[in-house]
Amino acid sequence: MCGIWALFGSDDCLSVQCLSAMKIAHRGPDAFRFENVNGYTNCCFGFHRLAVVDQLFGMQPIRVKKYPYLWLCYNGEIYNHKKKMQHHFEFEYQTKVDGEIILHLYDKGGIEQTVCMLDGVFAFILLDTANKKVFLGRDTYGVRPLFKAMTEDGFLAVCSEAKGLVNLKHSTTPFLKVEPFLPGHYEVLDLKPNGKVASVEMVKYHHCRDEPLHALYDNVEKLFPGFEIETVKNNLRILFDNAIKKRLMTDRRIGCLLSGGLDSSLVAATLLKQLKEAHVQYPLQTFAIGMEDSTDLLAARKVANHIGSEHHEVLFNSEEGIQVLDEVIFSLETYDITTVRASVGMYLVSKYIRKNTDSVVIFSGEGSDELTQGYIYFHKAPSPEKAEEESERLLKELYLFDVLRADRTTAAHGLELRVPFLDHRFSSYYLSLPPDMRIPKNGIEKHLLRETFEDSNLIPKDILWRPKEAFSDGITSVKNSWFRILQEYIEHQVDDAMMAAAAQKFPFNTPKTKEGYYYRQIFERHYPGRADWLTHYWMPRWINATDPSARTLAHYKAAAKA
Repeated sequence: MCGIWALFGSDDCLSVQCLSAMKIAHRGPDAFRFENVNGYTNCCFGFHRLAVVDQLFGMQPIRVKKYPYLWLCYNGEIYNHKKKMQHHFEFEYQTKVDGEIILHLYDKGGIEQTVCMLDGVFAFILLDTANKKVFLGRDTYGVRPLFKAMTEDGFLAVCSEAKGLVNLKHSTTPFLKVEPFLPGHYEVLDLKPNGKVASVEMVKYHHCRDEPLHALYDNVEKLFPGFEIETVKNNLRILFDNAIKKRLMTDRRIGCLLSGGLDSSLVAATLLKQLKEAHVQYPLQTFAIGMEDSTDLLAARKVANHIGSEHHEVLFNSEEGIQVLDEVIFSLETYDITTVRASVGMYLVSKYIRKNTDSVVIFSGEGSDELTQGYIYFHKAPSPEKAEEESERLLKELYLFDVLRADRTTAAHGLELRVPFLDHRFSSYYLSLPPDMRIPKNGIEKHLLRETFEDSNLIPKDILWRPKEAFSDGITSVKNSWFRILQEYIEHQVDDAMMAAAAQKFPFNTPKTKEGYYYRQIFERHYPGRADWLTHYWMPRWINATDPSARTLAHYKAAAKA
């Protein structure tokens, strides 16, 4: 995890423009660097480093003697870089940095072959001054963020977070349009002699359903063909184990978020097992957050006792949660209701981890709900095929919602998040299974995932079969949900007259509730005129829902009474 920033063809003073790069300093608290590009006085790279791999030679932009014409700034982890080194023994490595493999792969086979061979999460800016090209790329699910701004005359600005671009000035426009770079894509741009660029093509190089090309060189155990249930369960266990093992790559201490739900519990238990097998000397620290009587705290405590982790419980009250809303929305760069609600707990637990521990690389269960049809509304899917379509839609939009939340709340405190459920091999295999195998069964969502680990004794049985609890709700008691606490507070902050004029004030994505209006107000204060970063609000499908919380749904209420 780090912060990357670059300008090509700037008309303004670079030293003034570089001040914008300091807006993402939180992403890399260990070191930072600004570097001009030889021969292009109006082109510049900025980099904020969190030293996770190769603390001595890991600064960026990465330059190596063999390719003096290549400059690379990237944010992410390439988990198969050592395997690629072994496969391409002719590559002469200068550092131990995983991202260096991008330079060697690009020089050998070009940009398309490079991105298809990267097993990991990444956002990168690659400059080739010999061939006068600039390349931008982002991983399949957008786990690592990337934003760009480009003017008609060819000025290009790129940054890990939008806040590093919104204050940039350019002579041709008073308002620089900033937009997220699409996940699973790379872009090719021509570099002109004056440092400006022209876009040549934008290419979608990978779909989540397709097995990635780098799987050809993976040394994971051979999977068995066919869709017999025991075969599928065995394959899923192999792939999940492998997804966590490859993510142990770090020189810093590993920790794990633990809500006590199925996903984070499976990650924590498997992670602890893997760390023991790797003979890691320190105990695994797990972290849970909640208010008094939180259902998550009780469940997480049970899991931690079962697996034997060094467990930390972070308590907060409603006042602390409400007070942090402004900085949470500033960090997130969104006003989506469910994202803001869920981010408060994750922001506060990340703040605790940074302040009170030396854990820096943090594992979590993000992405499982989208991949394994874990949201409660999947019980109402009209057919397995419609459920499959919805699952893929959610995965495609992760970069706007859960993945965005997970990245910004942890990065705000200089932590690096790792998400094994979004591993390329695991997710593409899961999506290849017959649609009727993946749907909720017997009134239980994620039935296949639960069944897969039924006999493993990884986690307690009642946790393995614990019904879905939204993170933003589980941090409080069943009697008083977090969203109710927020709504009661906001009721006194937004009056009926403001709501009556909401469509006039906010014609795009008009908030329908006072809570939505309140978040939008905060967002507009920090990012005026940028509402289009969020294309739509996250809401359940196939039901007449007026609120994104699972606790408002009939299925949840019935389960709570049972």
